[in-house]
Amino acid sequence: MFNNKELFKTAFKEQLVSRLGKSMDEATAGDIYKILGNLIREVIGREWAETNQEYKSQQQKQVYYFSMEFLIGRLLGNNLLNLGLLETVRDGLLELGWNLEEIEEQEPDAGLGNGGLGRLAACFLDSLASLGYAGHGCGIRYKYGLFEQKIIDGHQVELPDDWLQKGNVWEERRPDKRVLVSFWGQVEISEENGRTVFRTVNDEKIWAVPYDVPVIGYGDLHVNTLRLWSAESAMDPARMRMQGQNSYYKFLDYNRSVESISEFLYPDDSGYEGKLLRLKQQYFLCSAGLHSVLRTFEKLGRPYTELPDKVALHINDTHPTLLIPELMRILIDDQGFGWDEAWDITTRTVSYTNHTLLSEALEKWPVNMVRELLPRVYMIIEEINKRFCGMLLERFPGRQDLVDQMAIIESDQVKMAHLAVVGSYSVNGVAQLHTDLLKQDVMKPFYELYPERFNNKTNGITHRRWLMHANPELSRLISETIGTEWILNPHQLLKLEEYKDDPAFQESIMRIKRGNKLRLADYIRQKQGISVDPDSIFDVQVKRLHGYKRQLMNILHVMHLYNEIKDHPSEERVPRTFIFGAKAAPGYYLAKSIIKLINVVADVVNRDPQMNGKLKVLFLENYSVSLAEKIIPAANVSEQISTAGKEASGTGNMKFMMNGALTIGTLDGANVEMHEMLGDDNMFLFGLRSEEVLQYYRSGGYHAREMYERDPRIKRVMDQLVSAGPFCCHDLEFGLISQSILDLNDEFFVLRDFGSYADTQAAIDRAYLDTQAWAAKSIVNIAHAGHFSSDCTINRYAADIWKIRPVQPAIQV
Repeated sequence: MFNNKELFKTAFKEQLVSRLGKSMDEATAGDIYKILGNLIREVIGREWAETNQEYKSQQQKQVYYFSMEFLIGRLLGNNLLNLGLLETVRDGLLELGWNLEEIEEQEPDAGLGNGGLGRLAACFLDSLASLGYAGHGCGIRYKYGLFEQKIIDGHQVELPDDWLQKGNVWEERRPDKRVLVSFWGQVEISEENGRTVFRTVNDEKIWAVPYDVPVIGYGDLHVNTLRLWSAESAMDPARMRMQGQNSYYKFLDYNRSVESISEFLYPDDSGYEGKLLRLKQQYFLCSAGLHSVLRTFEKLGRPYTELPDKVALHINDTHPTLLIPELMRILIDDQGFGWDEAWDITTRTVSYTNHTLLSEALEKWPVNMVRELLPRVYMIIEEINKRFCGMLLERFPGRQDLVDQMAIIESDQVKMAHLAVVGSYSVNGVAQLHTDLLKQDVMKPFYELYPERFNNKTNGITHRRWLMHANPELSRLISETIGTEWILNPHQLLKLEEYKDDPAFQESIMRIKRGNKLRLADYIRQKQGISVDPDSIFDVQVKRLHGYKRQLMNILHVMHLYNEIKDHPSEERVPRTFIFGAKAAPGYYLAKSIIKLINVVADVVNRDPQMNGKLKVLFLENYSVSLAEKIIPAANVSEQISTAGKEASGTGNMKFMMNGALTIGTLDGANVEMHEMLGDDNMFLFGLRSEEVLQYYRSGGYHAREMYERDPRIKRVMDQLVSAGPFCCHDLEFGLISQSILDLNDEFFVLRDFGSYADTQAAIDRAYLDTQAWAAKSIVNIAHAGHFSSDCTINRYAADIWKIRPVQPAIQV
């Protein structure tokens, strides 16, 4: 529609008049955003249709990535970048009197995800489209996101994240592609023509209606689809009214129950009703998505025996594991296959990514709940378990202990991770250490049984959003220095190593970093009224708040620094600005106490005149993708300090690395692979190794109170949590934190690693004083970040797991 600035301006003004009946003088920022989105939709509409037609005509294998989360962030800027229209639109809008960055602020972050799991899925979709693979996302269109976080008197307060309040310019409702999903009921068994037939009766049916979002690839226009399902009533309200008042009230109850399925991302599951709703959501996603996939497959005119050759179903964590019994149900009940044939098709079609080493995070569902809500699906799970346990007893006679350990149904619980491993052909971890620990510990018996299924695929991030869009000045400098080939082949970033000692290049890197810090400082001043020093070290920890991620260790160290400055006010110090951003799950009271502690410490530090020019602490509320795009390019230090062996991979570590921040971290997750490339000179390591942590868990020998008594730094900050002092709350709110460390023996070894962490932080101060050496380290980090591009990761998934190839010539990575 437009390929230069003048054509864009003409098209834009015409759309403004025809769609909104407004002139440029009357338009609001919201109007400008809406028209821009509509223009982009028109630009890519034909290519979207042509991409789908191309897939159909070439009949190549397609991947469907099932995930409960897709943390896609804002799409306007990213879509303009991938279309090659970013500069054209920016310049054209400026001449029309508008700033593109201001217009981008009109777009809400899509409330479709929470943390790394969802952001990984979003990066993968971007890479699938950009590399020319036939790969689509399948998720739920949540009316409300996790929550909008407000900090009031230091406390996290959760408000509804009503991200759809003004509509979503990117989505297209597809009522013609809706499917029925069934809950409850009873299974009737009969014999027909010599075969056993299963029918579910008295079930409750609802409509799953898809909303499609285009996923625009970079460069050659290639548009995949993120299909998001919304739950809608399958009953006719007028008919229910006619049947009497009681029937109508029943309809209202039913309708409310239906709406709740796609209402909230991660409803509170602390009670039975919340657990039931989560299970409903998971089956809703699996059943609706699978029916849609099979509808597309049937259009190929191929027999179902060829399904594994044309379709790859990928489970992102255990949430979509019900894909396995649902596919079995469809193959057996609807398509007439016998068990063995159906099982063969299923286990050659489904693959599974594990995302956790925490046993409490491996999903389990009460047997009664699954049996009542999904009676036929439960029968199939029960049969899978029976056959699997029978096979184990044949192979390992007398080993009932092993059977109990590996069973899918055990102690009245359905173990979803076990079902995912047994019912898939590939099980991958998301960092080499994570995969090794899966094999050696968490899933050891399954690895010994199915060694060929286990493989590693280290996570990745899309450099298009996290470097080109989030940090355009750095992106331009890289292209001016080594050419533009790195955009299509991120491994080419390695050429930057040649410039690590170049004074002019170092100066440019530090100038760009300071410019990003000034922009973040301006944002902080506008939002919180606090001035921060752009020449201080910006030390950043932004991620979901959880005990193993150890934000607690970070803030305890800040308290220690405060004590040191108070004790020795005349000492020269390298100025530090500590920046936190995190959401705690609403029912995770310890995590919410840590948020309160961070805010109390920030208040004390920022009000103390002795800290001026030495120490500042910020907690930035409502952490999101769009906020991360402001924070990450400005960071000097990236906090990746999880307990070794607990973080599956991490992707924040990669984003900071790509933007030139130096990592302080443990040898955990993908930090291990970062260290293999960067060495000791270009990141700051501390703390226990994963094997040491594992030994403590297995054999004991760790005593937190001994660490407390032995190290006066630790004793002082721990005492300040509960006794009179600058950080102690009058209601003793931080007693829960103290108890978790001293009475419950510090599950995540905060005190054990504190001394090493504090010493390493002191080493960072010394390193930062050498500006040239710091710049060189930063350049080395950027140079090696291409290894963690999601393009590289997706190519490995495509070749090793999904067995797909690009529908058009791929970007070589």
